[in-house]
Amino acid sequence: MNELKVLSAGAVKRGVSKIAQEFERATGTRVTVEFHTAPELRKLVATGAAADVIVAPPAAMDEFQQAGKIDAASRGFVGRSRMGVVVHAKGAVPDLSDTAAFKRALTGATMVVINRASSGIYSAKLLEKLGLKDALGAKLVVVDTGSGVMEHVAAQPPGAVGLGQISEVMVMIDKGCQVKLAAPLPDEVQNITSYDAAATAASEAPDAARKLAGNLTSNAAKKVFAATGIT
Repeated sequence: MNELKVLSAGAVKRGVSKIAQEFERATGTRVTVEFHTAPELRKLVATGAAADVIVAPPAAMDEFQQAGKIDAASRGFVGRSRMGVVVHAKGAVPDLSDTAAFKRALTGATMVVINRASSGIYSAKLLEKLGLKDALGAKLVVVDTGSGVMEHVAAQPPGAVGLGQISEVMVMIDKGCQVKLAAPLPDEVQNITSYDAAATAASEAPDAARKLAGNLTSNAAKKVFAATGIT
């Protein structure tokens, strides 16, 4: 049986997993998917990790394309993810209607959790821009991954808040993590991350890899991703 390997950003996990499963059923080609942060994907691709399809933010895909790592003709748009504020499942939902309310919610939290992935890099810059980094001091906690943000908030008594991709929040809630989405970030400080998919240039099954990349970027896929918070 043929096999394809996908390296994907974690924020699009639910949609990629579902489409990969549908592709496997329809074609008989086994599909394995590994999910990583964007910085990890860059390292893996740069060091020649074996893969047939890559799903990553456009900036990373531009790098892969310039380095000849992907089949440029197969590259297409997957969708966009917005960021949100997460609280404990039993916690009160703070007012997040505008930037001023957002700042009050964070300064009033017992802990603010961000990550070291793409969304966390944005979060750190936003906190600094809003003058919150110094104000939060030791209340600011940085973990490695988006899912780690939700796990950390769930492990604390109600009162902690986390910042992360809405699609990742939904994945973790599906898994039973004791958190809930309070609200998206206010529009004026919202960060939208896009994702592309492409077959790799080194795939040993190029036709199948291009077909899977096409499925991930098709109009039918847009509906699948929309149900997971990717628009």
